[in-house]
Amino acid sequence: MRICKGYKYRLKTNNPTARQFVRFAGACRFVWNKILAINEGRYLAGVPRLSYADSTRLLTLWKQSEEYGWLNTVHSQVMQQCLKDLDRAYTNLYAGRAEPPAYRKKFLSDAFRYPQGFAVEGNHVYLPKIGWVRFWKSRAIDGIIKNVTVSRTGKHWFVAFQVEMDIPDPVHPADAWVDIDLGVATFAACSDGTLIPPINALRTQESKLARAQQKLAQKVKFSQNWKKQQARIRCMHTRIANCRYDFLHKHSTTISKNHAVVVVEDLQVRTMSQSAKGTVDEPGKHVAAKSGLNKAILDQGWGMFRRLLEYKQTWRGGAVIAVNPRYTSQWCPACGHVSAKNRVQQALFSCQTCGYSYHADIVAARNILALGQGERLNAYALRQ
Repeated sequence: MRICKGYKYRLKTNNPTARQFVRFAGACRFVWNKILAINEGRYLAGVPRLSYADSTRLLTLWKQSEEYGWLNTVHSQVMQQCLKDLDRAYTNLYAGRAEPPAYRKKFLSDAFRYPQGFAVEGNHVYLPKIGWVRFWKSRAIDGIIKNVTVSRTGKHWFVAFQVEMDIPDPVHPADAWVDIDLGVATFAACSDGTLIPPINALRTQESKLARAQQKLAQKVKFSQNWKKQQARIRCMHTRIANCRYDFLHKHSTTISKNHAVVVVEDLQVRTMSQSAKGTVDEPGKHVAAKSGLNKAILDQGWGMFRRLLEYKQTWRGGAVIAVNPRYTSQWCPACGHVSAKNRVQQALFSCQTCGYSYHADIVAARNILALGQGERLNAYALRQ
């Protein structure tokens, strides 16, 4: 089986190298935004958008002009890769897989990619038109390196190597099934009785973040102190994201190692976290409460957790089954009675018919596991 993996390391940068990174990322952002603006104008005029070939020809003309001649100082393939990404974004939009491409902003989309011309020796990576740069090589790089991406997160620059490798068809060492019921009060309740408490990465830092944003509002916009405070806020957001990412990685790895099949809820997070504001004619109800719930839902990282489980199970030879979570928290596993009154409390399930009582999240997890096993058996019967 051929798999793709990514190895990401933090770069050891000095001021001249960091300025070159900023220049390369800025050129990619400029090209992306410029072509995007042209395509939006063509769309309003009823003219077909620029293709990738048209965009590269336009880029060549820009590099020959006096106004945009500074683009010659940036490696051409870096900007071509940016145009390929934009073309792929339009393809995903027309296929219904993604939203329309958005304009890139400084500090939020600072990245560029080399498809070739790079080299790696020990803990040094050679980047064309930049030179050799050291990085913290925390683990060996296995496989054939296909491309190199340099990106900025917070105040640090990172290098990511995408590799391809051929491995034997994996066979999962375990044969156990487990279901995971995701929630806010309890991040994950497993059908084997395991309860994983939430990390609430944003909530734990929310007061500090609010004070930092208040200090930013008191400073003169675009002054040096304003920029320094803005950098502090970006670092806080990076720390929150890193805490959440570390939490999700650790638990997804543990679950993937110990279970061959993982059954999860097919949650529509975007729908669940929609605002309750409504419209001017039909204003929403309980807007503040719904806003707090939306923030708590997005703080958990359910979508990322599922993606991590899926690729880790694929690498280990396991499987992830997504089932419809409807009525799973109201369904009694003992007698099959379904009623909203069975969920007497947030953490307590008590069947109104047979009296079966247990932890509500674990009951929901076991119901989801039963649905997942049923779907697996139906799929097997159809193949036969």
